[in-house]
Amino acid sequence: MGIARGSSAESSGRSWLPDERGVYCVTSDPALLDDCARVVAVAGASLQSAQGFAGGWPMSEPGGPLLLGSDIGDVPPRLPPDTVLVGRSSDRDRLWRRAAELGVEHVAELPYAAGWLVEFLGQRSAHAEEGTVLGVVGGCGGAGASTTAALLAAAASHQGVSTALVDGDRLGGGLELCLAEEPPGGLTWPDLAAVSGSINPAQLESSLPRLHGLAVLSWPAAGPSKPVGSAAIGGALEAARRAFELVIVDVGRGREAIEDFGWACERVLLVVPGRLRAVLAGSAVLNELPPVPIGAVVRGRLAEGLDAERLAAGVGCPLAARLPDVPAVARAAESGRLAEYARSPRIQRMARDVLEGFPKGTAGTGSTGLRRSAARRSKALRALEGAS
Repeated sequence: MGIARGSSAESSGRSWLPDERGVYCVTSDPALLDDCARVVAVAGASLQSAQGFAGGWPMSEPGGPLLLGSDIGDVPPRLPPDTVLVGRSSDRDRLWRRAAELGVEHVAELPYAAGWLVEFLGQRSAHAEEGTVLGVVGGCGGAGASTTAALLAAAASHQGVSTALVDGDRLGGGLELCLAEEPPGGLTWPDLAAVSGSINPAQLESSLPRLHGLAVLSWPAAGPSKPVGSAAIGGALEAARRAFELVIVDVGRGREAIEDFGWACERVLLVVPGRLRAVLAGSAVLNELPPVPIGAVVRGRLAEGLDAERLAAGVGCPLAARLPDVPAVARAAESGRLAEYARSPRIQRMARDVLEGFPKGTAGTGSTGLRRSAARRSKALRALEGAS
């Protein structure tokens, strides 16, 4: 079962592990694009380019360095950590004002900063083996996204994958309590409230509590906690990406959580119960998610006349996995024993379906693709309504 938004490509083995990342350039200025292409060639990297963000993310694998032209007005609400604003040295004042507006840390005035930019891209190429950040979002209330995220993370850890489970739901009561009866000691989100700038990946890895071999970054289970800003969240997720093979984020359904956590993910799972109303709600949530590869996990019993493939089509994304209703799993999550069930053959198969189902080279749909996707979703929803 594949996960895609746009065209898919062949997947094999542990295809969710990142490929070598190229450099992406978004500018409508041909001369600026030529300058960037020369710099990228000297750095020994590959280049993909687009003239803007209209219709969605224009890259096949959003995760490598992004060279953003100062001529681009409309940008996504969250840019990759390795974004460099590029522009002309002759337009220096406007370039730096634009960087301040966007909150971009790196600026390259071309052609004078070409040498620095080559070095920057070369350093980022050394991180080609960074891990993948996978978000898990509930398509409706009570969908079981937190349980699914914890099961996937524990299953991946049992398979020998270096994995971190990240709690993106500030009001969720502490995700680690699915895996332990008592909150473990160690670093939690409020401890990162005062962090600014980058975080050392090795220090983050060594500071996180471990549950059954799984690293966990969670919100406190109870009581008041310090607010954590978007910059600190982004820095922590980027450090986790560099410290672990796989980072699974329980995103939460609120718009703030999706902007802070969802837009930092390279792939997203949308968890949907097997009911028609849940499909309608999931379709609405899908529109809030970043334009990255997205797949549906259909949970629980299916309404009469429905099947998982049709439900996923109704939401508007491919089916990633089917997770039948297992009452014992819910009880295990309540008692902090969920990791035990992650070892079961059924959960292990589900995890492999998801983790090996991401196709390589998935492209953004673009405006035409999004319209076609919306049309397919409407058709599928009508079919579902007729069956219910």
